[in-house]
Amino acid sequence: MSAHKIEPIQTSVEKQKAFTLGPLQIGPACCDPEPVVQVENFSLRYGSKLALDKVTLDIYRGCITALIGPSGCGKTSFLSAINRLTDLIPNCKVDGHIHVDGNNIHEPSRDVQALRQQIGMVFQKPTPFPLSIRRNIELPLREHGVTKRAEIEAVSEQVLRDVGLWDEVHDRLDSAALSLSGGQQQRLCIARALALNPEILLMDEPCSALDPIASGVVEDLITRLQGRYTIVIVTHNLAQARRIANYAAFFWVKERAGHLVEFGHCREIFETPAHQLTAAYVSGARG
Repeated sequence: MSAHKIEPIQTSVEKQKAFTLGPLQIGPACCDPEPVVQVENFSLRYGSKLALDKVTLDIYRGCITALIGPSGCGKTSFLSAINRLTDLIPNCKVDGHIHVDGNNIHEPSRDVQALRQQIGMVFQKPTPFPLSIRRNIELPLREHGVTKRAEIEAVSEQVLRDVGLWDEVHDRLDSAALSLSGGQQQRLCIARALALNPEILLMDEPCSALDPIASGVVEDLITRLQGRYTIVIVTHNLAQARRIANYAAFFWVKERAGHLVEFGHCREIFETPAHQLTAAYVSGARG
């Protein structure tokens, strides 16, 4: 399935006009577009309320995809559906298809715990367990069958190094995780997700609760993880999306339901969007 755009209906005059917004600092060059998540005609309801309507797009392996759009347009619902966290919401119903590595995630025989190991999640607000720093990494490893102390210690050190925390905490691993700063807590949560060696990392506004300096540290970390992991990030910070993402998906509310308006390379979305609504949103005229 190729990258999908919902094209606007245009007159012959409009087709000659591009919504050029000028050059911007755009995210890093991406890998070859190999789909790892394929979404087709996906809809989601909370009871009788339609939250997402017929979303179709591909998410590419090793790349960073930013989900952008105003509050309430279904970005977090879409993100949560990828690893079936929406199963935990009463009266949530889905329709359509999501395939990960070619496998339908909603097959009755699907091991949901294994799916969530493959697809990690980092939430908007740092959510460390009320345990020690060490135990925050150790607990999910033990839950997934890793019991050898040497292996746990090796993985813990590696993921803490990966997120730039090891030098800051290696001499106080038995201290409470909640004693860390907000930025450190969020990096610990990312390390905890990485400990299970996921293929895909979902991030729901991971910098929104942080101060600018801590946000910059986490943003740099996300950029460093590109290529090793497939990252899907919800962000309201358009400048952040421009800086770090390879692809962007723009969502909007239409008839009280979230719709995918446009999806493509970040440069296309921010410099020459195909849809007038996208152009208005990324320029600040709407939203």
